[in-house]
Amino acid sequence: MRHIREVLRLHYSVGMSQRAVARSLGLAQGTVSKYLNRTRRAGLTWPLPPELDDDVRLENRLYPPPSDRPSDERPQPDWALVHRELRRPNVRLMLLWEEYCDASSDSFSYSCYVAAGFMLPLLE
Repeated sequence: MRHIREVLRLHYSVGMSQRAVARSLGLAQGTVSKYLNRTRRAGLTWPLPPELDDDVRLENRLYPPPSDRPSDERPQPDWALVHRELRRPNVRLMLLWEEYCDASSDSFSYSCYVAAGFMLPLLE
């Protein structure tokens, strides 16, 4: 059972840290972080809008079904820019992937993004 709504309530209403929320609900800190990131990427704020009063609707909003579009039709990241950005200090691939997801609703999963991004220089 996911505790998404309770994670959001404890973090935003009560003001608990991610670590404290994880401890109080018996979740991994990474899970709490993932829920908060997905909420942010979905453009949601606390309190949640009334149309998301059902846990199933909330999960569907945070975890949309995978795209049925072939990967060659999805928007491609600017791989040259990604490789340049990775040379800068404190820039991580996860951050670049999150920015890519924010810009495109039909983006690749993180694992596909990593695989494509690092295979590209080998293919050129």
